[in-house]
Amino acid sequence: MAMMYGMKLVKRCLLLAFLAAVAVGYVQLLWYGPWWIDGAHLRTRDLQAADGVVITGFRTALVALGAGLIAAAGLLYTHRTLQHTREKDREQAEIAREGQVTDRYVEAIKLLGSANLTERLGGIYALQRIMHDSRKDHPTVVNVLAAYVRTHDAAPGDGTAGHQDADQAGHGHARPLPEDLRTALAVISGRPARELPDERVDLRGIDFRRADLRGMNFERVDLGGADLREADLRGASLRDADLSGAGLREANLRGAGLVRARLAKADLQEANLRDALLWFADLRDTNLQAADLTEADFEGADLTRANLRGANFLYADLSEAELEAADLRGIDLENTDLKTVPLSDHGYLAADQLARARLRRSTRLPPELARDAGVLARVAACEAAGRV
Repeated sequence: MAMMYGMKLVKRCLLLAFLAAVAVGYVQLLWYGPWWIDGAHLRTRDLQAADGVVITGFRTALVALGAGLIAAAGLLYTHRTLQHTREKDREQAEIAREGQVTDRYVEAIKLLGSANLTERLGGIYALQRIMHDSRKDHPTVVNVLAAYVRTHDAAPGDGTAGHQDADQAGHGHARPLPEDLRTALAVISGRPARELPDERVDLRGIDFRRADLRGMNFERVDLGGADLREADLRGASLRDADLSGAGLREANLRGAGLVRARLAKADLQEANLRDALLWFADLRDTNLQAADLTEADFEGADLTRANLRGANFLYADLSEAELEAADLRGIDLENTDLKTVPLSDHGYLAADQLARARLRRSTRLPPELARDAGVLARVAACEAAGRV
């Protein structure tokens, strides 16, 4: 502290010395300047009228220049003072705004802990407003709402049955979520799209068995180990979501977006994945036994060691998918796109399965299957039909 004060004092002394030197130099220039500039034509004694005109003109110009410089310095000082004042005003306004946001946040948290549903909903919507108004508080609000959902997840009960139709997977009814949980999830789903690279909503281990989650946005949500058995997730967005080890048996994921989703070791047995988009999804060691994968798009997906026994791949797209050590026994590959799938080392395929898939001459098949008459006929038929 003393060192900083000393440095400031030195700077002030130097500034004063500089200003004094400038003042002395200006006076010297004002007095002797005419002779320094035009001494060859000016008398030093017995001055005449012509000399007076030159000297007066020079000094007048120098005074005007000095006045201009002083005015410019004054304007510069005023500008810097105004900038400093504005900065202080901005800081005060920011402090006031932060205080208001803090007060709103505290009140919202109080409402969130209320026993009254209407007050809880008010607290959730208050947090939503804070999230939209304050970029800085965005992650905090999302984390609070995620914690609220995690700690209030409802175990499935008899309750009022939700919507069910012939397209729904599972044998039970989808249960409507409590209104406050659905609202909290809707707020999380509709969070502003901001560049928050570390943001990942934590809903690990949540119990959403048979929950109605149609159309929800779970992008970049961590649902690792969540219980989503028989849940209705039709049309849900799960891009970049983490569902590692999640229980999704008999879940309805028809038309869901699972681009780059992590589903390693998840249980999707008998799940409905019709028309689902699984580009570059991680499905290593995933249980997809007896799942409905009709017209699902697995382009670039990793299905290493996945259990696919009895799955329905009708018109599915497996372009560039990785199927190393996947269990393909007994699956129906009718019109499944296998044109670019490396199958040369696969030991779980049968000729009658491949004879129903979409193939081409460059498809890498096990040697014994590549020579099979039925498979060769299928390749010829696909190429003739323009399916390659």
